[in-house]
Amino acid sequence: MTNLDIIKNLYDAFAKGDVSGVLSEMHENIVWNEAENFPYADGNPYVGPQAVLEGVFARCISEWEGFAANMDTLYDAGKNIIATGRYAGKNNQTGKNMDPQAVHLWTLEDGKIIQFQQFIDTLNVSKAMS
Repeated sequence: MTNLDIIKNLYDAFAKGDVSGVLSEMHENIVWNEAENFPYADGNPYVGPQAVLEGVFARCISEWEGFAANMDTLYDAGKNIIATGRYAGKNNQTGKNMDPQAVHLWTLEDGKIIQFQQFIDTLNVSKAMS
């Protein structure tokens, strides 16, 4: 399976709500960074799948109705895969929707994700949360 296939499968699993499937693609020492000024960047860097689950995924699921990372274009750059698209979701506290532009940079080694960097329109997300 190519690195591109691994990331495609990861987004498919995430869209289906298969969090364990997403986590299984990660190296045990993955280094995960949310974008600067993103609400979940307070734990950067998250190291290991459990830290990502607790610090990022659990918060996305509990704070947003219909949270989705709709990454519609993937670019194969060898050990790096770049994904572009938009997030979606309605904030449970405010009832406001978000629709920020986003870019994900994935780094893989030996078939596992070893690093993740998010780039996103943090203002759009902030407005939805306030």
